[in-house]
Amino acid sequence: MIKFQFKYALLAIVIFLIEVVIALYVHDRVVRPYIGDYLVVMLIYCFLKSFLNVPATKLAIGVLLFSYFVEFMQYIGLVDILGLRGNRLAVIVIGVSFEWVDMLAYTLGVLTIIFIEYKRGTTKTV
Repeated sequence: MIKFQFKYALLAIVIFLIEVVIALYVHDRVVRPYIGDYLVVMLIYCFLKSFLNVPATKLAIGVLLFSYFVEFMQYIGLVDILGLRGNRLAVIVIGVSFEWVDMLAYTLGVLTIIFIEYKRGTTKTV
């Protein structure tokens, strides 16, 4: 079940660097909020896939459910409940604003992962 896969680790690093550039230098109304969310599920997937030898579809769905969970935590105001509003890292990682369009971005990101893995032949079911 645990097997290091360099290509996924490299992809995770590249996507992480793209996310950092977006976070630091892009201050618009499309790329930062939506493309960032689209890419973050890919980042999480690639990071996990770099260590876990599990079926692509199962991992992708797990990442999607995790992303939905984090978005729900934003909906209930977890950062405020925990008293972490002043903690910049908590605000960035957990987030503070729920949006349905974020759920759509996560879903499209995971569908992209499943499609790519299917085309690569690493998953047999979609």
